[in-house]
Amino acid sequence: MGIIDFFMRIRPTSRHASILFLGLDNAGKTSILRQLSDDDITHVTSTQGFQIKKLIAGGIKLDVWDTGGQRASRYYWRQYFKEADVIIYVVDAADPRRVMEARRELEHLLEEEKVAGIPMLIFANKQDLIGAMSAEEVTMALNLTDLRDRRWHIQACSAKTGEGLDEGISWAVKQIKN
Repeated sequence: MGIIDFFMRIRPTSRHASILFLGLDNAGKTSILRQLSDDDITHVTSTQGFQIKKLIAGGIKLDVWDTGGQRASRYYWRQYFKEADVIIYVVDAADPRRVMEARRELEHLLEEEKVAGIPMLIFANKQDLIGAMSAEEVTMALNLTDLRDRRWHIQACSAKTGEGLDEGISWAVKQIKN
């Protein structure tokens, strides 16, 4: 943690926002959240239901909702839409077969009225693995260039190493501030 991060964490904040983490099971949502909160990431199990973490980033108190990504859990994602200021959609970029499933789920998500206009950060996770799709390849696979009704950003990252996470969260915080 750098000195700026340290002062941002101890400085009192008055602004509050909610971030909703979505994505298929095993995409790395919980690992990313643990990495962001400096928790141990060596023993992570699939989230059943949801969990909430509180973080402070860029002077904003964040309630981060980490939802289960198993097929049966995806139906319940809509319960959390109305509270979201930003949606973070996590994709396992090292599993091309599941990227296509992630695309289908993302398309269903974008059809929901309650998420219209909500900024979306896509984490192309697992960049530390050989053969992982680049952010550009994930952009094409998810057909993100056709998204016209919201601000979006894709960020290559690794939950394991932490690479790319701060940049992605900085983008999300900027969207909340705007």
